[in-house]
Amino acid sequence: MGKILRETAKPSANSSSAYPSSAPATTLSTSVTETVRGSHQFKITGYSLSKGIGIGKYIASDVFSVGGYDWAIYFYPDGKSVEDNATYVSLFIALASDGTDVRALFELTLLDQSGKERHKVHSHFERTLESGPYTLKYRGSMGYKRFFKRTALETSDYLKDDCLSVNCSVGVVRSRTEGPKIYTIAISPSSIGQQIGKLLENGKRSDVNFEVNGEIFAAHKLVLAARSPVFRAQLFGPMKDQNTQCIKVEDMEAPVFKALLHFIYWDSLPDMQELTGLNSKWASTLMAQHLLAAADRYGLERLRLMCEASLCEDVAINTVATTLALAEQHHCFQLKAVCLKFIATSENLRAVMQTDGFEYLKESCPSVLTELLEYVARFTEHSDFMCKHRNEALLDGSDINGRRDLVGREVTVELKNDLAIRGTLHSVDQYLNIKLENTRVVDQDKYPHMLSVRNCFIRGSVVRYVQLPPEGVDIELLHDATRREARGG
Repeated sequence: MGKILRETAKPSANSSSAYPSSAPATTLSTSVTETVRGSHQFKITGYSLSKGIGIGKYIASDVFSVGGYDWAIYFYPDGKSVEDNATYVSLFIALASDGTDVRALFELTLLDQSGKERHKVHSHFERTLESGPYTLKYRGSMGYKRFFKRTALETSDYLKDDCLSVNCSVGVVRSRTEGPKIYTIAISPSSIGQQIGKLLENGKRSDVNFEVNGEIFAAHKLVLAARSPVFRAQLFGPMKDQNTQCIKVEDMEAPVFKALLHFIYWDSLPDMQELTGLNSKWASTLMAQHLLAAADRYGLERLRLMCEASLCEDVAINTVATTLALAEQHHCFQLKAVCLKFIATSENLRAVMQTDGFEYLKESCPSVLTELLEYVARFTEHSDFMCKHRNEALLDGSDINGRRDLVGREVTVELKNDLAIRGTLHSVDQYLNIKLENTRVVDQDKYPHMLSVRNCFIRGSVVRYVQLPPEGVDIELLHDATRREARGG
């Protein structure tokens, strides 16, 4: 929204000559000119059938409102001007409501339907107009008589399946003068949240009860239905519960349901430690996990995001595996990324694997283990190749003079996080990106979660070294290459 500001100031006359030393009073006002913008998309189907309706006759869009006025798009298949003899199609935007001297700018866009986004745009917003915006009266219009040559239009990407699509943006220009405020009225903040929350606290006028693990919660149907689409269907939909005197909630703990109701009425999270009665971060994290699942169950998107943000802040060794499983099951992509990054560090991975939560992750979300492996493989960014034993040969992407055809042979790849994988070499490129088949982990006791992985792709940037079978390397060529490098060529 563009703004033009013009400030005017004038001194007022001295109100009394009794105070000759006082400075003259100054008043201030500001003229603000701005555009109120809106847009409308007009789809024209059956274009070929519209031809021949006559020069000067148009097809009109539905009326739409911008800046307090009604507008319509006029498309002329045979053109608007007689002298053009139907050579061009015309396109205009017209004021469709009563108005006098309505000042406006416009933009007309014929949309490219090939996916290349080469739209035909005529805009008056971004260029300087010598005479300023257009001034219109009722049914006054602005646009182009020769918007597009008809023969070119009919062979272009703008026409698809005998259909055209036009987008129109209108900017209504408005001016107002702002003067100084002559009043100061203190307005108290809204208390509607507290007032609705009090309904939950005192239970007055409640008309539905929920039983959760033997505990009864009283609530109000209208409040629940207004906040949750699931409660709305359960209480007022065609398949609503007939017995609202006491609705039994399965698979949820009473403190979790209590926290859910607190959010519905107060629009905020309760004090987790007060709710659980435990002064520990672990208990708060566990409550946030259960509350996230409850929020997803009842369609409370804001609560789900609040729980996701809280869990991102409190990632820890003993809870991260269950949090990762939760993120996968409830499509919390940011939380999932935070958990994977936390686990992927070598110092965290071993500790996380010893937790009961990791066993739960393996059983409930086995597909996540593959993603975890990729995260582990990508964690170290720079290559650092080394030869660990004198009988081991190094396959290096920068010098492959000593390599014979190794595809189909068994190799061992050690990553920079100490994970060693043995498998059949399927392919390798000059950047040491490696694909292995029939893989197995060298230290299976240390990495039991890798037992189910049979094929993997390893980026060269995370490889520490590759151990090759002795018959796969020409040792003499490697020695020659080493001597040439030592001599500087």
